[in-house]
Amino acid sequence: MEHNMMDYEETKRTFKLEVPEYYNFGFDVVDRWAEDRTKLALVWANVTGKSIRKYTFWDISQQSNRFANLLLNIGVKKGDIIFVMVPRIPEWFAVVVGANKIGAVISPAPSILTPQDIEYRINQSEAKIVVASSSNASKIEKVIGKCPTVKNKIIIGGELDKWISYDIEMEKSSPHLSKEDVEATKSDDLLLVAFSSGTTKYPRMVPHVQSYALAHIITAKFWHDLKPTDLHWTISDTGWLKAFWGKLYGQWQIGAAVFMHNAEGAFDPKITLKLLTTQGITSFCAPPTVYRMLVLEDLKQYDFSSLRHCTSAGEPLNPEVIKIWKEATGLTIYDGYGQTESVVAVANYPCMAVKYGSMGKPVPGYDIHIIDDDGNEMPVGEPGHIAIKVKPHHPIGLFKEYWKDRESTEEVFRGDWYFTGDKAYKDNDGYFWFYSRADDVIISSGYRIGPFEVESALQSHPAVAESAVVASPDPVRGDIVKAFVILAPGYEPSDKLVKELQDHVKKETAPYKYPREIEFTNNLPKTISGKIKRVVLRKKEIEEKLGRNSKKTPLI
Repeated sequence: MEHNMMDYEETKRTFKLEVPEYYNFGFDVVDRWAEDRTKLALVWANVTGKSIRKYTFWDISQQSNRFANLLLNIGVKKGDIIFVMVPRIPEWFAVVVGANKIGAVISPAPSILTPQDIEYRINQSEAKIVVASSSNASKIEKVIGKCPTVKNKIIIGGELDKWISYDIEMEKSSPHLSKEDVEATKSDDLLLVAFSSGTTKYPRMVPHVQSYALAHIITAKFWHDLKPTDLHWTISDTGWLKAFWGKLYGQWQIGAAVFMHNAEGAFDPKITLKLLTTQGITSFCAPPTVYRMLVLEDLKQYDFSSLRHCTSAGEPLNPEVIKIWKEATGLTIYDGYGQTESVVAVANYPCMAVKYGSMGKPVPGYDIHIIDDDGNEMPVGEPGHIAIKVKPHHPIGLFKEYWKDRESTEEVFRGDWYFTGDKAYKDNDGYFWFYSRADDVIISSGYRIGPFEVESALQSHPAVAESAVVASPDPVRGDIVKAFVILAPGYEPSDKLVKELQDHVKKETAPYKYPREIEFTNNLPKTISGKIKRVVLRKKEIEEKLGRNSKKTPLI
């Protein structure tokens, strides 16, 4: 079949994304497709996968108009921040697109956040509105009294004292709204504010402007290779920016429909495989952890004939998993690389040969190189920083600053470059190969976890005198969180204490951040100035678990 990119070098040379002065995804994309009232936008499955609902672009347009009018009726203005903690339910689309239409700014939050995480994010972003499902509202209630900027709270799927009922108010709200009814959004107006983990502080705010939505045409067209007739499924919680990558912006610009499964609790590979092979899904994107779990199933039981294209991102994908998947389905997994701070930046494409384990090549519209600390190009085969050229032209879809954090911004924007914080090397054919994180951020099952957050949680337990948290290789999750702990006087190492410390971290911060391994030690490696040398501990873990230490081996 013909693909959206037939020649990589030619597309890279000629591609240019034109950004208009004014842009609004809700009006310019959703409402445009809604002119055909029968065009499919969303296929939704409940937790068990047995109940399926379908929504057209017209449905999404009407519901987003209702929510936009609901917001206008309670005084929400362009630029106001809305903290959104809504699971994988259809209402999420109405909330996001409705806010988008009036220029309100979404701050997405995954359902696994703890009350402390919620308080931090609301206060950092100075959110004025909270939108939550009934399942998440109780956690928000625990800290809302400490969040002075919040003016209104909206609950979906229930009623709660001092909360506005989404279900009741949406019935009253008008389904009519046009561009002329609201203040126009410029392409450089704020669209959303996400949070990204760092190494030495709590998560940083990553702002994206309206043109970020437009830039995801790169993600959907070249990497996902989508057509208007496709049904695409990206597995991601709606609280992560990956949901905006794969469930919304690029896919709907193309006119492809998206699939959403309201998965809850532990990942169920059997339900996933059944939905993947019975609902007409043609394009699939999942983190490596999901693929690793899927290939453990008996794939011969399933009919993959509707599926034509598979992608993966979030962490490096094991070559062995790609091989097993292709043997069972006949399909190659096209690995991709990007960040909370960007759209897809490096990827594999159907028009070029895939080298198993490689990240691929830079996407059209992005000038990306492997460089040293001073911006000099690294020789072939030598690892260096993955850096994106930001001068003289700043790529569309790449953030410009960490919001309200000048120090962190200056750390990553240096000279003509944005330093991604990841390292790779390039081979003779121009393919990128992931090498390691340049800092200590841990990527586990696609989640970015800052060691400082875990260390802070451990430190609040009386048994912990000091700790250091690093990534440790794991065959399923890529890496896991491992903690090295020096105990306070009066405490002795034990399995019971390990469990107690793990449970403590789950309560103090989001559960996915807890250390799956804890090693008690009497000392930690430090610099002369007293800073913990996490790199030494990380190297120790790699050598012990992988039994090798080659600079050309991706740390997966």
